[in-house]
Amino acid sequence: MSVGFSPIVRRRRLGAEIRRLREHEKLTLTQLGGLVGWSAAKLSRLENARIRPDVGDVMDVLDALGVTGARQDALIALARDAANSRGWWTAYGSDIFDRQQPYAEFENGAVRIREYQLTHVPGLLQTRAYAAARFASRPSIGLSPVDIDAAAEARLARQCVLTRDAPLSYDALLDESALVRRYGSEGVRAEQCGHLVEMAELPNITIRILPYDARIGDGYLPRCSFSLYRFADPVDPEIAVLETETSDIHIGDGEDVNRYKLVFDQMWAAAFSSEDSIKLLTAARDNPDEEF
Repeated sequence: MSVGFSPIVRRRRLGAEIRRLREHEKLTLTQLGGLVGWSAAKLSRLENARIRPDVGDVMDVLDALGVTGARQDALIALARDAANSRGWWTAYGSDIFDRQQPYAEFENGAVRIREYQLTHVPGLLQTRAYAAARFASRPSIGLSPVDIDAAAEARLARQCVLTRDAPLSYDALLDESALVRRYGSEGVRAEQCGHLVEMAELPNITIRILPYDARIGDGYLPRCSFSLYRFADPVDPEIAVLETETSDIHIGDGEDVNRYKLVFDQMWAAAFSSEDSIKLLTAARDNPDEEF
């Protein structure tokens, strides 16, 4: 597996370009929609990357906006990437459910990921047993159940980006609470901590633990877990993804992304060193019944 591109990021780029062209022509969503026979709602979904675009539809929009020549060719090529549905994740069908697929698409085109997890081990570093325990807990808060084995298999398949021909750089920052929380039967945490120790031996992966008593800059703490993605194509914008209980929020505005980068940098500097973090994980692996 080699570095690809992220269809979801290309959809965001395409939508932003169409919005800029529409605003340049001083057209409202309703006005442009009328020119191509669309509702304003459908055009809004295209501009906000909420639908996988049809290349023919995009060509109609570009014609209505008077876009021709090389500019048109470039945007049609972008639309083809944005419409791509042939990623490895499609082989899993509905087993890679709605919240996993966007992560798979982001990871496919990423060259660097920095991730902060407040309450659990990041998906890219989970063992099968840990992932299965996470999926099994969904119905307890009213989320629809999933095929646990298939969903865990899809999660492990996502982890190939860490060992592909050109592996991405991955910095994982785990709050101490992510290690204290217990998922699944006895032994799951010990196995998971051992897996973290093994993964930290890879040259492209750095793991740090943020202790409860860490002194973080001026004391600012984020409200939720989040991930930062940088992509192989320098034209693709950096993305921040925030996790909530029921959905994930994708942020592409440069100023907002930079704010999350600053938050991450402050916590990273306050965390245990990678060496001390591995010592802590090793102790948790070897003495699973002891508290940290």
